Amino acid sequence: MNKLSLTRRAFVTSASAFGLVGASGLALPYYSRANQRPAFTHGVQSGDVDATSGMVWTRTDRPARVMYEVSTTESFADAVRLAPLDTSPASDYTVKRLLTDLAADQDIFYRMTAADLSDINAVSEPIVGRFRTAPASKRDVRFAWSGDTAGQGWGIDETGMKTYSTIAKHTPDFFLHSGDTIYADGAMKDEVDLPGGGKWKNVVMIDGKRKVAETLDEYRDQWKYNMMDKHVLALSAICPTFYQWDDHEVVNNWSDSKDLTTDNRYTEKSIPVLAARAARAFHEMTTIRYEPSEPGRVYRKIAHGPLLDVFFLDMRSYRGPNGPDMEDTLTPKSRMLGEQQTQWLKRELANSKATWKIIAADMPLGLVVWNDAAKKAGAEAVSNGDNGTPKGRELEFADLLRYIKNAGITNTVWLTADVHYTAAHYYNPDKAQFQDFNPFWEFVSGPIHAGTFGPNDLDMTFGPELKFIKAPSAEQGQNLPPSAGLQFFGLVDISGATEQLTVRLMDRDDNELYNVTLDPVRSA
Repeated sequence: MNKLSLTRRAFVTSASAFGLVGASGLALPYYSRANQRPAFTHGVQSGDVDATSGMVWTRTDRPARVMYEVSTTESFADAVRLAPLDTSPASDYTVKRLLTDLAADQDIFYRMTAADLSDINAVSEPIVGRFRTAPASKRDVRFAWSGDTAGQGWGIDETGMKTYSTIAKHTPDFFLHSGDTIYADGAMKDEVDLPGGGKWKNVVMIDGKRKVAETLDEYRDQWKYNMMDKHVLALSAICPTFYQWDDHEVVNNWSDSKDLTTDNRYTEKSIPVLAARAARAFHEMTTIRYEPSEPGRVYRKIAHGPLLDVFFLDMRSYRGPNGPDMEDTLTPKSRMLGEQQTQWLKRELANSKATWKIIAADMPLGLVVWNDAAKKAGAEAVSNGDNGTPKGRELEFADLLRYIKNAGITNTVWLTADVHYTAAHYYNPDKAQFQDFNPFWEFVSGPIHAGTFGPNDLDMTFGPELKFIKAPSAEQGQNLPPSAGLQFFGLVDISGATEQLTVRLMDRDDNELYNVTLDPVRSA
């Protein structure tokens, strides 16, 4: 492929993401003008991009044969045509594939056209997306992260999910979605009364969002709803999304101890059944890569050049049952990551040659998240709230932090969302009950489009110091709508020249709330 002359930042402008994409010709889905021709229904996505490959995704409105062209130019003058793939009802007409043999640090344009399997001469209009592969040498890297999409009944209003467009203005190399990518357990209404008067109107609504998800099709509908938002579609067309999941992809606070017996919203009471259906929808509707050794696996590493490796954790699938979390010994019941994932993480961190190791966690380490919020009982996250020496799930993370120190692994930074506000935490062993670790930072940012809550209490087992927080005041209350403005994301910039890492905590109106620059620890 020829070297692309048009740079990524020249390609996109500082206009809104919707205008940005529309002006480029990339973007929102092209719909057929004739009903007899197939159409793409929910735009395009790319994801899990590294230096030589990347996933792409789309969905058709019927069984169709999807033709692919890949190019390094927007004109597709040098396009490579790939073997077609078919969509079918078995996967809800979704299709995704891994583009391989790509050049490093290269803009990649991909174009898809669909032919009706019942009438192969009936062909859709094309749909186009783009991404940039990871660099092979040191250059500036930027990415964004957030979590919590379409939660607490706050769906697509007249404004839409604006924070996605705000992220797009920064032209990140990728967007890291930290979990709660959908709210399968959050039924929506057409209108919601706002505190102090007025109404929130969900101007986009589908039947699948009017009840909790139980069937496979209902879980799929949660994803399709989010992809009806113009801001989500626009960001997806120009920026890869790296996904992980948490609880709301299935049901709130799910673990083996979750009991739906008295929850009248659910006719299906089996957590394993719901989790299996949710996991299938998650993998069908996202660009997460397929792992042959464990189909359906979420935890993985994505290398993004010599400056950055990202380690995605799955803190949900392998955990023991939620409970008091006060065990004195590390057992399968007290684990959150599970032994196999923990060993994988240790091995991959030790083998990493990247300057910075981002640990993408779907839950925070030092914030207390109760399993029963009303009673303030039971642990949903890592911390048990006793501010003492490690117990329960804290034992697994104490072991991990000790290993990172003893193995000489440097420059680890933890990113998360989950708690629906934004904060910066510095974990200081001098302030901790457990002290056998090197200090590190954890940054929290979200929601991207959901209710705003918090703040949560800090557990001092690992000595977190609160460096910054933005959360609702007591006067504002809890579950603030997105229109209140307290929607958050984070930006990470790594300098190719100095290798310094800068974190900025942002709100949906693009105001910078906090920033800190970290110097890398140099290898001896």
